[in-house]
Parts: sequence; C-alpha cells; structure tokens
Amino acid sequence: MPEPQPTSAFDGKEFVRDLTTAPGVYRMFAADESVLYVGKASSLKKRVASYFRADLPSRRIALMVAQIARMEVTVTRTEAEALILENQLIKSLRPRYNVLLRDDKSYPYILLTEETWPRIAFHRGPRAIAGRYFGPFTSAGSLRETLDLMQKIFKLRTCEDSVFRNRSRPCLQHQIGRCTAPCVGLIAPRDYDASVRRAAMFLDGRSNELVGELTQAMDAASARLEFEQAAQLRDTVAGIRRTQAKQYVEGEQVEMDVLACVLNQGTACVMLLSFRDSMSLGTRAFFPKLNGADTPEEVLAAFVSQYYLEKRPPREIVLSHAVADLELFEKVFSEQARRRVEIKTSVRGERARYLEMAGSNAVLALTAEQSSSASQRLRLESLQQLVQLPAPPQRIECFDISHTMGEATVASCVVFDAEGPVRGQYRRFNIAGITPGDDYAAMHQALERRFKRAIEEGVMPDLLLIDGGAGQLAQAAAVLVELGISGLAMVGVAKGEERRAGHEALVFPDGREIRPGVESPGLQLIQQVRDEAHRFAITGHRGRRQKTRETSRLEDIAGIGPRRRASLLKHFGGLSGLKAAGAEEIARVDGINHALAERIYASLHGLDAPAQDV
Repeated sequence: MPEPQPTSAFDGKEFVRDLTTAPGVYRMFAADESVLYVGKASSLKKRVASYFRADLPSRRIALMVAQIARMEVTVTRTEAEALILENQLIKSLRPRYNVLLRDDKSYPYILLTEETWPRIAFHRGPRAIAGRYFGPFTSAGSLRETLDLMQKIFKLRTCEDSVFRNRSRPCLQHQIGRCTAPCVGLIAPRDYDASVRRAAMFLDGRSNELVGELTQAMDAASARLEFEQAAQLRDTVAGIRRTQAKQYVEGEQVEMDVLACVLNQGTACVMLLSFRDSMSLGTRAFFPKLNGADTPEEVLAAFVSQYYLEKRPPREIVLSHAVADLELFEKVFSEQARRRVEIKTSVRGERARYLEMAGSNAVLALTAEQSSSASQRLRLESLQQLVQLPAPPQRIECFDISHTMGEATVASCVVFDAEGPVRGQYRRFNIAGITPGDDYAAMHQALERRFKRAIEEGVMPDLLLIDGGAGQLAQAAAVLVELGISGLAMVGVAKGEERRAGHEALVFPDGREIRPGVESPGLQLIQQVRDEAHRFAITGHRGRRQKTRETSRLEDIAGIGPRRRASLLKHFGGLSGLKAAGAEEIARVDGINHALAERIYASLHGLDAPAQDV
C-alpha cells in the first residue's frame, strides 16, 4: 500500500516559502477543522519544511501530513516561550497526533493553615484555604503516611474549626499522644507556634537543620535541669531520625524524580518515582495516549513537557531515555523554579538502581494495564452484542435521579469511553419546577437540557443508559423525538428481584426485556456505569439537600436574615458546629443578642422557643 501524500488542497512548500525563521508554534488542521498536531520550533521555516519532503521518517507522520488542510503559526520571542505555548495548546486543543498525558486526578497536598492555632490536613483541589501547601505527593497513600508520622512527631491539631471551637475537654487524639490539645489550652501559644514552625521545616526538606536545632534545645533544657522538656525533644529527634531512615538516597539531601518509560503493543507506561528530602514519596504510573508515537524518547519528551510545565519541577530529574530539547527543558524549568534544575539520562550508583526499580515497576504496571484493557474490550464487545450495536460503543452516557421524598432533586449524567470513566465530562442537573417526587418529569427535564446542548456541540453518545424501567425509558424516547434526534441506541436498566446485583433487566424501546445474568461481561459494564451514575447523583443530592436545609432552617427563625445566617455558619463552620454550640456561645457572634441566641438554640434542638419581646 503506497504511503499517503499531502493533499492537493494544501500546498505545504508554498506555505513554507513565506515563513519566518523565528521560533514559534505551528498548528495543523484537517478539513473538518479538527486539530491534527501542535508543535514547537526554534526555526518555524526549517521545522515546518521538514514535513513536506519525500522521505518522511514514519508512516504516522505521512498519514498526518496527508490530512493537512491548513496550518497556522504563532511567532514567539524565544524557544522557551514556544515550549510553554506548545504545552498550553496541547492541553486545550487535544490534537489527534500529539502524545497526550492522561491525568484527570488532582494531586494531593499537605495543608498547614494560617490561623491562631494552625491545623495540618490532607488537601486536594483548589487552594482556597489560606495557608502553606506542601507537595504535590505522587499518591494519597504516601501523603497519609507522612501525615500520620507528623502527628506522632509534632502533635499538631487535625480537627476542623467547627470541632476545635466547641471542645470542652481533650479528644482521643490527645489521649493517644498525637495532639497537644490547644483547643482547651493545654499548650501555650508560643510552644504550639514552635511546633508549627518545626513541622514546616520538616516539610520543606530541612530535616538535618531541624535535628540540629532540636538537639541544641534538648541540651539547653538538660542544662537547666528541665528533664521532661528534654525528653520530649529527644523523642521528637528520634521520630525524625526514624522517618529519615525509612527509605532514602544514601548520604545526600536529594529532591529528585526518576522517570522510566516502557512501550509494548501500542501502549506506554511512564513510571514516576519521587524523592523529597532524600525520602521516597512512592511511585505513580501514567499511561499516555500515544496517537501513533512509537519510541520511548518521544513519549518521555511529551510527558516531561506536559507534566513539569504544570507542576514545580524538582532539582533533579533522571530519565530512562535521552530526549530531544533536553537543554531547553533545563532552561525553562530552572526559570520556572527559580533555581537550577538538572535532567540526567546517564547515571550510576544509587540513581542507576532507582532507575532500574522504576523500569521494573513500569513493566509490571503496563502488563496489568494491558490485561485490564483486554478485559474492558471484552466487556465492550459483549455489550455490543447485548444491545445489537454495529460496533463496540465508544461513548456511553447514563442518567440517574436522586432525591429524598421529592426534596432537592438532582439528576446525574456520567460518561464512559472505551477506556473507562471520563470524569471531566460528568454533569449534574438541579431539577426545579416539577411536582416533588415525580421521577419521570425529573428525567425528562435532565435529558432535555443535556440533548439540547448535545445538538449545539455535536457530541452524542453511542449508547444511552437510563436507570429505570419502561416508564423512564419512555421519557428518554419522548425527549429525543421532541428534539428531532433519531438513531440513538437506548436501554433502560431495571432493578432485579430484591435489587440483587446481576439480576437486572435490560429494557428496550420496543418493549423487549432481557436478563443477561450475573456472568455477562456486558451486563457487568452496564452495572459499573449505572453504579457510577447512582453515586454521582446521590453525592450531588446530599450536597444540595444539606445546603437547602442549612439555609431554610436558620432563615425560618424570626430575626435571622441572609447576613446573620452567613455570620453564624462562618463562625461555627457549618450547621453541625452551630448545633453543637450552647446559647451563650451563639450569643458571642456579632449581631446576635442573648434572646435571639436562645431562639436559635431552641429551634435547632426542637425546644419551645422563648417568647419574643413585643
């Protein structure tokens, strides 16, 4: 079969003729305006010209070039700017032929809050809370292990503010020696601040400096004959030493990432092994979308660019394969981190051992992933046969409804593709304007809102799953008819006898019902999608219900308006904290007098409210 040639619609050589030799970013578009590829260049003219010669280096590039309908370029001042812009465009445009880092999880951090009595906590998501964030950690497990050790060593509080403010006696954490009980004044502010400062030093990777400081303080306490304090400092030093001894890079203060890449049968795994303050933070496996890339060098280069331009790079990065633009990466990362960042590909000793370890783990992770992928393909093929689709579905959407006796009704829509859940495309719909408890009307409204948008965006599922029987499925069919959508496969998932898993009935628009049975791989996939829709709906419903109840229960009290309600919830950290407070504590909130505090307390506890002054 001959190699495809560039289309006559786009004259690449003519396009190159007028290009500048300045650095920049180029974008290739197909005839349907989809983005084929985004690349950077130190010289746009040279780099783009390389695509329009007779001896293209691979079939993948030849296939890509054959589809080019037009190109765009953006000139930058430096090659470093081009690298950053390239990464931003790859993230936003998701080009068909670029290697794409698939990572839909936000990384966990340790949070040390900024307040009178700081707390230490696990944090994932936007940095909306004032404080210092340490990380990111490669896994939640390694972070929780670090938190556990820090509680034993530094004994900082971990409780929420609503609990902290309302303690009258020390909690269990204090009794087991993991908290100094600042909530009830068992530690002086100066001593607690010292513990907070030392915890920050530990998380900053200054363990040796911290041990030196603590040792001096221990000796000074012994000289003053304060042996109890000296013993406490001794235990803190011992705890830090035990932590350092767990796993480390011999004899060095190291901040390092080790990256190994393996490819097999069109799938790649990049294994990340992280060290901070010489201690291992664990491993994390990534499975980039290759889009035709077939060398570890190309995959690693794309990974390094996309990963470290989004996160602060360590001082040292060790790679299993040499990559192009290594010096450029070092320059950009060093500027980004405001300190020198080294990237190494030829290492010996301890680093070679850790690189071998990362490579071995990458092979194991890739084998497991390919086994899982084979299982997923089997389930998709089984589902194709169950619902009589022309091909295995590449996009599945499932809808579910959740409410409590008609209160705070929420509909969920979850999306699965050939590789599993696509969480970034999940949607919730707050249902309004219907009779409470009318599930049919709720489903109708959610589907109508979803598919009106689908028509505008041109994104339709190959299979639509509805959690429910014939009645719910009829609502879906009615919406599609109203919107003029035809040819969309739909299946209702009706609960089995006594709601037993594996006994569900699949209901079709023509009235047919089948029960594939617990052994059916296709039904197992449907169960997974349905259960995820159910979980997502319940989570949204509970959040909406709680918010509604917090608002309505307080605003039903005479004298409580939006401003006072907000002050109360902020002061106590939510309704649960307010309910735990006594009337005297409530009266300390700005704008709340004693009589109003009594009414609030009585209302929240179902008591007879005291008479109001007339």
